[in-house]
Amino acid sequence: MSTVMPQTELLRKALKWVSSTIEEKGGSLETVIEQASMRFNLSPKDSLFLKKIFEENAVSQGKADVSA
Repeated sequence: MSTVMPQTELLRKALKWVSSTIEEKGGSLETVIEQASMRFNLSPKDSLFLKKIFEENAVSQGKADVSA
């Protein structure tokens, strides 16, 4: 029997997963967010939100290319 989770909890888990996956394995942000979208059943709006968060974080830390 599966447990129903609120969408905000899924987004939190996806945020943590994307962060740790990029840190550990690298890869492009687009690919990792696409995987997270499928894994956590995120809406397109949630996927765009994740992308925006990571891109803003990269810009604030002075990283030029967030997709590499």
